[in-house]
Amino acid sequence: MTYQLLAAPLSLYSGKARGYLRWKNVPYREVLSNRKVYENEILPRLGYGMVPVLITPDDETVQDTTDIIDYLEAQEGGPSVYPEGATQKLAALILELFGDEWLLIAAMHYRWAYNEDFAYQEFGNTAFPELPKEERYALGKKAAEKFKGSLPFLGITPKTAPAIEKTYEDFLRSFDAHLAQHPYLFGNRPSIGDYGLLGPLYAHNYRDPASGKIMERVAPRVADWARRTHAPQHPLHGKFLDNDQIPETLLPTLKMFAREQLPILLDSLKDLQKWVADNPGVRELPRITGFHKYTIGGVEEDRAVFPYPLWMLQRVLDHYTRLSGAEKNAADKLLKQIGAETLMGMTVEPRLMRKDFKLILA
Repeated sequence: MTYQLLAAPLSLYSGKARGYLRWKNVPYREVLSNRKVYENEILPRLGYGMVPVLITPDDETVQDTTDIIDYLEAQEGGPSVYPEGATQKLAALILELFGDEWLLIAAMHYRWAYNEDFAYQEFGNTAFPELPKEERYALGKKAAEKFKGSLPFLGITPKTAPAIEKTYEDFLRSFDAHLAQHPYLFGNRPSIGDYGLLGPLYAHNYRDPASGKIMERVAPRVADWARRTHAPQHPLHGKFLDNDQIPETLLPTLKMFAREQLPILLDSLKDLQKWVADNPGVRELPRITGFHKYTIGGVEEDRAVFPYPLWMLQRVLDHYTRLSGAEKNAADKLLKQIGAETLMGMTVEPRLMRKDFKLILA
């Protein structure tokens, strides 16, 4: 009863899913998402091209790394990547969102600013592994144009590049300091937050050679964490910190989420509500609903508005709203401590859901 993971070594979210599958000891076989796999498997199953894709032993299709992890958590049992402690789980969900959708900016910047030729070759190696190296490079360069062309939509421009690098290296140093005390975010077991960070930090910023050297220089413990968290299968082990403890060493990263990413999420929600009002009766959301200003490291730039991070935020808020009593008080204390009090009274309205591999209004 083996799963198939349709994935690619250079894919950010493939790294997240692969690391989880390996830690969970899920029996799986990875299938390189070359051109034939895209045409014969991915497009017929999804209707569009995207990796990773999980095919279950019963031939079900699961797409999106969060959905893949949640599906396997329910099917496979065993130790969970979701902490039982309410505050640890809240912080883990925040950090999954931070890794998936905010560190994506640094991941894309470093790939195309420092690793362009490597990336072209990797795109070619993935799509056309049967061709000679030079042909793989040429075709990979052509295939990669749309990814490189997406940088301005993410707010990655010459104007923001220095701020992106500064905030990223600030994050690396704070995470490195945390890892001097704990092997993972919340003890010696990886959490959903670790896997949110793993995608950008392993598949782009560690594995790509030039940015990997930067990581080794600035934050060698983070490079070691990336290797360990993505390592080949090993016995399940470890536990989360007792008493629902949030290490002090995680506060700088959580404060960065509140300072840098949360304002964008709040503005994205306003844009979503405007888009819904302007498009009555339409349930399926586009990848981009508009454009707005965003700020990174004190530098303002234009950026596309993506509704998908609001679905990830909705997971954070759903967990928070279920809390009561002492658990809610502890969660409130953390949110105030990191400057994210806005989350305490926030809801994603209208609600979002994923159906048939698409983001729609619930």
